[in-house]
Amino acid sequence: MGTDTRNRILAAAARLFHERGFEATGVATILREVGVNSGSLYHFFPSKEALLVGVLERHLESLHSTILEPAAGATDDPIERVFALLGLYRRGLVITDFTRGCLIGNLALEVGDGRPHVRALIEASFSVWAEGVRSWLDAAGDRLPADLDRGALSRFVLTVMEGAVMQARAAGSLEPFDASVAQLRSYMELLAAQARLGRGEAPAMPAGRETVEPSDEAPPPGRSAWRSW
Repeated sequence: MGTDTRNRILAAAARLFHERGFEATGVATILREVGVNSGSLYHFFPSKEALLVGVLERHLESLHSTILEPAAGATDDPIERVFALLGLYRRGLVITDFTRGCLIGNLALEVGDGRPHVRALIEASFSVWAEGVRSWLDAAGDRLPADLDRGALSRFVLTVMEGAVMQARAAGSLEPFDASVAQLRSYMELLAAQARLGRGEAPAMPAGRETVEPSDEAPPPGRSAWRSW
């Protein structure tokens, strides 16, 4: 029993927790998926809750490589990276036929209460996600107002994503997701116009703005970020 077995257990547990939820996923189901006996699982994780902690720690460690970096690689424009990130979640909704939401958002609702260590890991994932967005907003420089609270805006982007995903799942449609993202884009454009006025420039939107359009296509090989919601 080594690292490979542990990783396979974590990968199967993460997928099943995402698909079915934590409480609805039995240990026997995880064992069957991985093809190991209970001794192998309990060698690494003494309880189902310890396995949940392992899943959350693994997600936190891989958040940059599986979610933030693919979005950053989609465009050189720091503001459009925000919308590329939201596009990954949109694509995930399509690929899964609206059967999954954000893994961390799902777990926050299901298991966050009464498990302080689990809650702390969930919040850490939210924080790392928002910090990634904050870094793009910072990179936008004077394209956004100087007095803008970019940390608060990054949390607002997170709120839009979680709320849009939840509503899309409930509706079984991309319509509420796209409407929410469109409102966020309108707000970002208003902020950009405010910044231009502050610099004494004309308020019209500049021509040739690079835009990352949402796509329903599967991610290219190696870009399976949607699996890591």
